[in-house]
Amino acid sequence: AAATALGLLPLGKTQSPESLLDIAARKVAEKWPFQRVEERFERIPEPVQRRIVYWSFPRSEKEICMYSSFNTGAEDPATAPGVA
Repeated sequence: AAATALGLLPLGKTQSPESLLDIAARKVAEKWPFQRVEERFERIPEPVQRRIVYWSFPRSEKEICMYSSFNTGAEDPATAPGVA
């Protein structure tokens, strides 16, 4: 109610706190690749695996474009100028 009174939330909309599972999975995904988590821990419950995988993927369009680029920085010799 106080947040609504301050104009922080639209009327009729409430925010739910983030679950402990999501917070923990997000922190794990920020620090370690999923493959390393799988190698380190013998048994990871499936719901935990799903949330870590979910948080492992980039969120913003800019990050998605950056990580989906296949440019490795090395030029393809077939497309380099002067190559016949």
